[in-house]
Amino acid sequence: MPAVPKVEIRKVHTYTGHQDAVYTVVSGGKDELFYSAGGDGYVIEWDLNQHENGRLIAKVPASVYALCYVPEIDVLIVGQNYEGLHLIQLSDRTEVGSLKLNTLAIYDIKVYNGLILVATAGGEFFIIDLKTLKILKKSIISDQNLRTILVVNDHECLVGTSDGHIVSIDLYSYEIQDQTHAHDKSVFSLAHQAQDHVLISGGRDARLKYWSVVGAELTLLESINAHMYAINEVVFSPDSQLLATASMDKTIKIWQYKERRLIKVIDKARHGGHLTSVNKLLWTRFNNFLISCSDDRSISVWDINIAE
Repeated sequence: MPAVPKVEIRKVHTYTGHQDAVYTVVSGGKDELFYSAGGDGYVIEWDLNQHENGRLIAKVPASVYALCYVPEIDVLIVGQNYEGLHLIQLSDRTEVGSLKLNTLAIYDIKVYNGLILVATAGGEFFIIDLKTLKILKKSIISDQNLRTILVVNDHECLVGTSDGHIVSIDLYSYEIQDQTHAHDKSVFSLAHQAQDHVLISGGRDARLKYWSVVGAELTLLESINAHMYAINEVVFSPDSQLLATASMDKTIKIWQYKERRLIKVIDKARHGGHLTSVNKLLWTRFNNFLISCSDDRSISVWDINIAE
């Protein structure tokens, strides 16, 4: 077995502009830009070159769990819980479109090939035309919440549900292709390594699972008891050599992807980590910084360095 690499962790900065829990972070149009949103309804742009206050993009009257940046048109899609989607033109911070979906929470938004994909509470999944904002398909694919969406190729996306399933949806026919009971409880996060045909899932059961992907079928390769409480997020490093997981147990863990091995724990005692649940992660190409957000209202920036 290869030696465990030496990983050095340094907290670069903590942003504290939110007034409530921070639920999501997404990348922007430049490597140094990212956006955050949370329980206070603020949508904020941050610049990793600056350790000052961010730029307020929008303020909505309900909490925001999901954001999606569309680089082709420089628009940020905001999922306002109980109201629907708001499209914000970032150059002048004006709303250029909106769509009422239902009166339920919006847990994830992805845009791919001209389609907006939306996962909501109540098991409702929406496929929407980006240009016209016309709903092309509305499906109830679970009797519980839909928590995460992952586009795996031109014709397929996967949806993680609160009843522990991973559902495969065909992006041409808009129909369910397959579904796998993956976790004992909610599937909160999915990450894909296309070259190896491997899917990683993290769930409320605190397990990190590796799956072999063949077509729409998933075969379990390994199940790891990874955290004490729910895994909220799983992300790859930009070079796909490492994984990071974020948990309700207040920690971030760094893993060797191929070896499936834990190599570092980021917590409050050792690194000045978060005080409460870590909700989302974003591993950027800007200096390889890892960004985390938490119920403690803060956003932390981490330098993850593997010593040669």
